[in-house]
Amino acid sequence: MAQAGKLIAENRRARFDYFLEESFEAGLALTGSEVKSLRNGKANIAESYAAVEGDQIMLVNADIPPYAQAGPHFNHEPRRHRKLLLKRKQIDKLIGAVQRDGRTIIPTKLYWNDKGLAKLEISLAKGKKEHDKREATAARDWQRDKARLLKDHG
Repeated sequence: MAQAGKLIAENRRARFDYFLEESFEAGLALTGSEVKSLRNGKANIAESYAAVEGDQIMLVNADIPPYAQAGPHFNHEPRRHRKLLLKRKQIDKLIGAVQRDGRTIIPTKLYWNDKGLAKLEISLAKGKKEHDKREATAARDWQRDKARLLKDHG
């Protein structure tokens, strides 16, 4: 029944747009219809981020589509703010990094853990400037070209 380590959604642009520093595993406070929708493998965390609201951290703008078999009274709002479940020390560390250092909290992966619970991998991130993105693209292209040259003339 438990789908160990099964990936639900991944934020692939995160590494391109941000320098990812430290990662945390967070639980999510979900409703029943949200869990059912995630079991179908439908979610999008590409445009989402985590924001500090009071002394909690909330996932903002993550899209979990409504569950088709749930009636209109039992379904959920697709882009509602969802509470992230973390230890108090982790929450304090994240809040401090966001407020003092101007970091951003970016979700990178949404997956099922080995107990069958939905988990979100979040990372402390620093935004990349345009020249950093160009450097990363140039380095990636050079690695690809170098591998091709070594293969051809190896």
